Amino acid sequence: MTQTETLTPTQAPERERTDEGDHDRFAHYAKKDAIARAYVTGEPIVALCGKKWVPSRDPSRYPLCPTCKELKEAGWTIR
Repeated sequence: MTQTETLTPTQAPERERTDEGDHDRFAHYAKKDAIARAYVTGEPIVALCGKKWVPSRDPSRYPLCPTCKELKEAGWTIR
């Protein structure tokens, strides 16, 4: 006689909602270690301008975010 196991259905965890819209058309300033970690883990990071996203594209193909550029020129840094 064999035992059968009752399997409980599981649901994948929902991904955290990130910003959408015009910010996706720009490259952003963010910490290098955070970017590397995000590429590996898929976790969202926060840019200098406050945009929260998961980096997945080559930033050299996009213009620099004007807000990030302005903040960087004003001396702001990413914590």
